[in-house]
Amino acid sequence: MAPPRALVLWCPDWPLTAAGADPAVPAIVLTSGQVSACTAAARATGVRRGQRLRDAQRYCPDVMVLDEDPEGEARAFEQVVAVIEETCPRVEVVRPGLAAIPARGPSRYYGGEQVVGSMVRDAVLSQDFVCAVGVADGTFAANLAARAAFDDDGLRLVPSSSTAEFLAPHPVSVLEMPELTGVLVRLGIRTLGELAALPPRDVLARFGSEGAVAHRLATGQEARPPAARTADEDLSAHLEFGPPVEQSEPVVFAAKTLADQMHAKLAERGLACVRVEVEAGTADGETRSRLWRHDGLLSSLAVAERVRWQLDAWRTAGQLTGNLTHLRLAPDQVVIDTGRQMSLWGQSENDEQVARAATRIQVMLGHTAVTRPRLAGGRGPVERVVRVPWGDSVVPALPADRPWPGRVPQPSPSVVPPSPRPARVLDAVGAHVAVSGRSVVSAPPARLIVGKEEHAVTGWAGPWPVREYWWERSRRRRCARFQVSTDDGRAWLLAVEDGQWSVEAVYA
Repeated sequence: MAPPRALVLWCPDWPLTAAGADPAVPAIVLTSGQVSACTAAARATGVRRGQRLRDAQRYCPDVMVLDEDPEGEARAFEQVVAVIEETCPRVEVVRPGLAAIPARGPSRYYGGEQVVGSMVRDAVLSQDFVCAVGVADGTFAANLAARAAFDDDGLRLVPSSSTAEFLAPHPVSVLEMPELTGVLVRLGIRTLGELAALPPRDVLARFGSEGAVAHRLATGQEARPPAARTADEDLSAHLEFGPPVEQSEPVVFAAKTLADQMHAKLAERGLACVRVEVEAGTADGETRSRLWRHDGLLSSLAVAERVRWQLDAWRTAGQLTGNLTHLRLAPDQVVIDTGRQMSLWGQSENDEQVARAATRIQVMLGHTAVTRPRLAGGRGPVERVVRVPWGDSVVPALPADRPWPGRVPQPSPSVVPPSPRPARVLDAVGAHVAVSGRSVVSAPPARLIVGKEEHAVTGWAGPWPVREYWWERSRRRRCARFQVSTDDGRAWLLAVEDGQWSVEAVYA
């Protein structure tokens, strides 16, 4: 069964365009360690959404990395959504820069999909936003149609009978599943047509649920089959604020609780939510609602984040001015939940308390406000620990299970500053100690000066020359490491690079 017709509006280079970035300059935005947006110049070198930073830098060594600003992106994209709403209701935001609407109703009202697509495109272009529109079966195919239309007249319609033919030549990288597509390419499956030709049962057995989702998309279906439910079934969660609240933070925290309630109702019926409706009302009688989609399933934290972005966008646009009186979350589209593998012995109460506290701080301060350390690879101590936002499962760019010849040996230092601290190393007569290109020390180290501290060196070992990333111009490094002990009982890991000494770590 073919999915319903969808109209997708795509703003290229968003949020880079909204931030004023030059499309001609290679630049990317990272989200949880992966490329979430890139300029046209970066895409021309091979950079794609979903890539890790090191892969993007391999294709484009000079690429600029810009800070992520999800609230600002959603606030700016609300202007685009407001323009679309003047023509078509029930706009759903997939992410800032990408919006979708059901095509069936508007096409019947205005006289065809061509007319609706042209109206939406022209309305957005009139507000000086660069965009393209695609219409096809399902949001995935419509998204690809919009991207294909960008180089033409900004509008592409794919008939239902041609969906499979349209999708077939696209590379599997458009699925935005980097790990899966990497395996598919190595196995010789390079296009959606080749993936769609495989038996779905074999794809599920070999690649699991992620492979099944990819196969459904490649065949022109929705990522997950829709779940049937009765019309009178209320799965929404609602909260009245008494007295009305002025600040958004209490509302966002309440959104996390409401999302938990909504997911509990869904779980009782074996369902999961991929599109949620956020509705907020004020004491002035204003009521606003917006649809948010996420085919990867919306967690409670993801729902709370979208509530934060949406409230901020409404406030900035002057569409929601009074104190908030109620908040309602309703699952607008549900799918069959494939389940999750829980721990054999369950979760401890302390773990649940920590998780709730961390999630609450993230809701109030942002997704990256709470992080946890994770072991990674690399030769230096700074590289061997990365900070991962709470709740994320990010694969480190440098895997910890690799050999890493030349790494600092055990035991590991106890204190590793976020960035190396400048230092000075002097010999017995007070001259600066230097290391030649052949790793020859000018004189034995006698004094170590770090900031206002000065210590006598009681023992030292080295140098150990290090030459890293010589193949990448932006990351290449050549230095020498030393280990020294001082008269205060501490040991230090030092590095000298281009004649400058620094403290990389301390063995306390």
